[in-house]
Amino acid sequence: MNDNDTKRLSRLVAILTQLQTKRLLTAPGLADKFGVSVRTIYRDIRALEQAGVPILTEEGRGYTLMDGYRIPPVMFSESQANALILAEQLVLKNKDTSFIRDYTEAVDKIKAVLRQSEKDKANLLADRTRFEQNLNRERNSNNISQLQNALTNFRPVKIEYTNEQHKTSVRIIEPFALVSTTENWLLIAWCRLRMEFRFFRLDRIRQMEILTGKFEPHTMTLQEYFDKYH
Repeated sequence: MNDNDTKRLSRLVAILTQLQTKRLLTAPGLADKFGVSVRTIYRDIRALEQAGVPILTEEGRGYTLMDGYRIPPVMFSESQANALILAEQLVLKNKDTSFIRDYTEAVDKIKAVLRQSEKDKANLLADRTRFEQNLNRERNSNNISQLQNALTNFRPVKIEYTNEQHKTSVRIIEPFALVSTTENWLLIAWCRLRMEFRFFRLDRIRQMEILTGKFEPHTMTLQEYFDKYH
């Protein structure tokens, strides 16, 4: 399978997820979302139909899935779906772009397995739920997803970091924990430059590179860290 085949397969899966998430989708809307031509979307829809996916075409409006068709066979109650939507709205006030993107894509996949009536209620709840923090939707970091990966795989990270005095330095750090505050995300990490644990605000990380190799895992828990250092 070449790169183009891989991209197309990924797009077909994503289109199927979108079809299960929304009641109605248009070819121009899908083309814009995936950065391809409308003609490509027509071909993709035809390929899904040929694979047995029951896609209905509403003339002049767009595409929809036959009600009742969903994969995988996971069921959520209405209350569980509502809890997930509420959590999504809490996430949307967060300031890290990568965290929002990954969570909303996950929620899209969850919505995809809901019955149409539950899906409509979930989307209505999403439209009718708002939280007051971060009203201007400011996004000041885009690092959480990479840092989560580095943290769980014990990979050192090279960062260009600007401190409160606006001085910039290059550090190699060993990610230990991520902490959310009202205003920002903080990374707790062992700093090889200072040879101690430090807090790093994610919005002050100017550049970041996940390095090869692994560091020795820090065995204490987050609570033990706070008990020891704070």
